[in-house]
Amino acid sequence: MDVFEKVKEIIVSELSVDENQVTREARIVEDLGADSLSMVELMMGIESAFKEFDIEISEEEAQNLPTVGELVDFLKSKLD
Repeated sequence: MDVFEKVKEIIVSELSVDENQVTREARIVEDLGADSLSMVELMMGIESAFKEFDIEISEEEAQNLPTVGELVDFLKSKLD
């Protein structure tokens, strides 16, 4: 499974942004326009997509993942 591509797909769907905007360097709030509600929905979407791996992302953890790349790396660390 390509974690980045899956996360990118969820971000495009949840935040209604162009897929070209979703890069590893993109900041979820500043660059992709997520607010607190959309961040919660985004994290729920990611947890749902990765439910077979029983991944949960706390609010505190989400706040410490400002970029798409950091979010992807966090998920990969949970998958190992």
